[in-house]
Amino acid sequence: MTPWEIHAIEVQNCNCAFGCPCQFNALPTYGTCEASVSVTIQKGHYGDVSLDGLSAAMTAKWPGPIHEGNGEQQIIIDERATAEQRTALEAIVSGQDTEDMATIFWIVSAMTTTRHETLYKPISIEADVNARKAHIVVEDVYEANVEPIKNPVTGAEHRARIDIPHGFEYSIAEIASGTTTTQGVVSLPNNVDTHSHLCELHMNNSGVLKTAA
Repeated sequence: MTPWEIHAIEVQNCNCAFGCPCQFNALPTYGTCEASVSVTIQKGHYGDVSLDGLSAAMTAKWPGPIHEGNGEQQIIIDERATAEQRTALEAIVSGQDTEDMATIFWIVSAMTTTRHETLYKPISIEADVNARKAHIVVEDVYEANVEPIKNPVTGAEHRARIDIPHGFEYSIAEIASGTTTTQGVVSLPNNVDTHSHLCELHMNNSGVLKTAA
């Protein structure tokens, strides 16, 4: 197993109500699970290959809860990556060189039956975790906009966080409202003003590193 570690910012938007039942071991709001995931790496490596400053993204969906499987997925790798970096990023995001059940990437891969061709595209990720704001553009695949949840009466920004001490994705995430518009093979028509979370990803082959909390 090639040792790897990443410290990154992740922005996720799914089709569920704010909070996302998956975070609480409950069933998805509308029965299906449909998501875009965007990751920009601040510092990372795969063996001796540096991943600093690179990005990766994913669109995925399932006909029911994720744990029931039969999902489809497409991975998009930063076109700036070298051949070695492309191989490394795809290995991490597809759940390879990872202990069983250790990361969200492993879970997604294990529950996926249709894997579309990996793409190499320009990926732009602007994200402010504390402000709960993000704008992501993955050329020809999807665009996502994330903003704070608003109080329906006053319009004031609402802040909520999820703390998962023993999670396989993050330790703490800021919750927001997101919309994803897709042009790629995995269509996400229901991701409009729905659950989004922004968080630090600090993980390696064995899972989330607790220093990220």
